[in-house]
Amino acid sequence: MNSNVTPDAKDELFRLLVENVRDYAIFVLDPTGHVVTWNEGAQRMKGYQASEIIGKHFSIFYPQEIALSGFPDRELVEAERLGRFEDEGWRVRKDGTTFWANVIITALRDAEGALRGFAKVTRDLTERKKAEETLAESKARLAGIVSSAMDAIILLDQQLSITMFNPAAEHLFLAPASEAIGSPIDRFIPDIGTHLPASAESGAATRFESVGFRTGGGRCELEISAVRMDAAGHRFFSVIARDVTHRKELERLLLQKDKLESLGLLAGGIAHDFNNLLVGIMGNTSLAVESISGNHPARPMLKEVMAASEAAGNLTRQLLAYAGKGRFLIESVDVSDLVRQIAGLLQTSIPKSVQLRLELAAELPAVEADVTQIQQLIMNLVINGADAIGEQPGTILITTASQQVDDGYIATVLPPEQISPGLYVNLQVHDTGSGMTPETIEKIFDPFFTTKFTGRGLGMATVLGIVRGHRGAIKVYSTPGQGTTFKILLPAAGQHVAKAEEAPATPATGSGETVLVVDDERIVRRTAKTMLEQYGYSVVLAENGREAVELYRVLADKIALILLDMTMPLMGGEETLRELKTIRPDVRVVLSSGYNEVEAVRRFTGKGLAGFIQKPYSAIALTDKVRSILAESRGVPPAPAAGQSSC
Repeated sequence: MNSNVTPDAKDELFRLLVENVRDYAIFVLDPTGHVVTWNEGAQRMKGYQASEIIGKHFSIFYPQEIALSGFPDRELVEAERLGRFEDEGWRVRKDGTTFWANVIITALRDAEGALRGFAKVTRDLTERKKAEETLAESKARLAGIVSSAMDAIILLDQQLSITMFNPAAEHLFLAPASEAIGSPIDRFIPDIGTHLPASAESGAATRFESVGFRTGGGRCELEISAVRMDAAGHRFFSVIARDVTHRKELERLLLQKDKLESLGLLAGGIAHDFNNLLVGIMGNTSLAVESISGNHPARPMLKEVMAASEAAGNLTRQLLAYAGKGRFLIESVDVSDLVRQIAGLLQTSIPKSVQLRLELAAELPAVEADVTQIQQLIMNLVINGADAIGEQPGTILITTASQQVDDGYIATVLPPEQISPGLYVNLQVHDTGSGMTPETIEKIFDPFFTTKFTGRGLGMATVLGIVRGHRGAIKVYSTPGQGTTFKILLPAAGQHVAKAEEAPATPATGSGETVLVVDDERIVRRTAKTMLEQYGYSVVLAENGREAVELYRVLADKIALILLDMTMPLMGGEETLRELKTIRPDVRVVLSSGYNEVEAVRRFTGKGLAGFIQKPYSAIALTDKVRSILAESRGVPPAPAAGQSSC
């Protein structure tokens, strides 16, 4: 189709188009760089009217641009040489403000190739430039956050291969990013594929716990948050992993601590009630044995009852040990010497196929401990090791040493809250047995827990109770198939504690002195009354502290001694003692409790107790305690016992 528009008309239309374009600054320069045309877009973008520009050399009006982008004549030289020059950079308006511009300069030549001038087209790209800078700044900020994050941040492609691995991930998995990138994520987190979200529709992260594996061995417990993202036809996953190994270990320790405290309260309560029953059994049986002839047919049976009562008393002491109330007789102990003393007994307690080896340090710091309890602890650990070895040949190794303990080490022991940094005696019992899994270790100190077919009693629970009672700590090292090591830490003693004297074994007859027996258990009151009356004492009974105080107000001049239970309803032993002291400051009170003397008397320190007797007690123990205290009150040394009782 032929156009009816003449060339001149076309030129006019083109001129009008150029002059009226507002988004582009379009103007023409002659070969020397002087402005020939100046459109509306140039006027709006540059801020100059056409009358200010046309006929002038364009560089004269842009001194700031010379500083920003070099002398503008360079652009013309390049355009003439190459035919076209393009550049981006900062440009300056008349008012001095700047803008980012894309500049294209095209050389204009006639048909013969002669240079006729230049066409310069400028586009304002300031908004795009700002967006790019904002994006670059955001990327830099994000990169900084990712690099400095304490959590491992990992990006995965659709095939679950690693595409980004931040420094925290390098530290967590002990692998450099250069090595990790490109490898499958299940190298570090094997089960992650089963947890990753199947779609990105919800946009919500999937959170789960898993186990991670480090380069070169070792594992860690992880909390993971993962999000699937689909963008521009590509699918990828963002994974944030946090190492919670230490926190989980503390949680397990706290759970174990809470469980042990609850069981300890239960064990202590059972021991308290059981001891009261044993007072009746042991006290009455001991009286019965003393009251019949040596050839009486019932005498052997009664002696068996006494033996069973003593065994039951040992059981209550184990319960008290588990409750952390088990120190009976405190003295300075060399743990190495103690192990040597019972080595023969230990060897006879384990199968002949198990060899007992000792590596004991010389000149160990002394510990303040109860010898019987520490012996029980060692015996239980050795028997436990022999059980782990079974019928196969094996070795149990006992070692001792001194060890400085700091705060970091304290966090790894059980229970961690009761020891402080300092010098400790380190007792270790290692066996070459079957070892234990982490799950078994968590339960090993539960009463009656066993990996055998039936329960084995309070063995390891007692060990922990004894350790707690001595303000010590315990740590377990074990791997299935590689044996187990129990490490016991006992605080080194600051001073020696004098060994308590043993009570005489044969009671002496009283002279009619009156003893007030205060106990909330009827069987204890009646048994104590019978025992004391059998040996020449007069007895008054009170079933609680309040009744005892009222009786003492009336009979203070007649009562020579008060046998006071520590734990009672209405008014406990401590409050009762305080009230009794207000009546007669010199009142003689013997405290009675199922707990050991150290724990029981601790709350009564400085309050004027005359003595202590632990439940369960026999007639001999009770009457000798009363006799010795009454003798001291008269300033007369107590007479020595004549010999051991026939019971």
